[in-house]
Amino acid sequence: MPPKANPSKLNPLQLRTLTLLQAIAQIPGASNPTPEGDTVITQFPHAHGDHFHLGEATVSASDATGLENENVWNALSRKGLIKCEWPNQIALTPAGVAYETGIADQILHRGGHH
Repeated sequence: MPPKANPSKLNPLQLRTLTLLQAIAQIPGASNPTPEGDTVITQFPHAHGDHFHLGEATVSASDATGLENENVWNALSRKGLIKCEWPNQIALTPAGVAYETGIADQILHRGGHH
């Protein structure tokens, strides 16, 4: 049986935020592993008008509102997907890194510049 989609019942904003954190964690120099197995995000993207770049992908700024939302950070933390100290530090837990959001292809636009 395939894994259940969205087993933690994340809302759309939480799913988008987790997807973006996972993408940021894949960018060289944007994250660091901890001895505990977490992945600390060390650099957030900077918007260019209505979008920003994550590696080779372009993301609409409207899909990234959760990156600066304390309630989203707290919800993801309660579900064990991140560890955070709002607004200073955020780290993906191993469960957060492995979580299949199913929406990366919808919000991470690859190819031409938007």
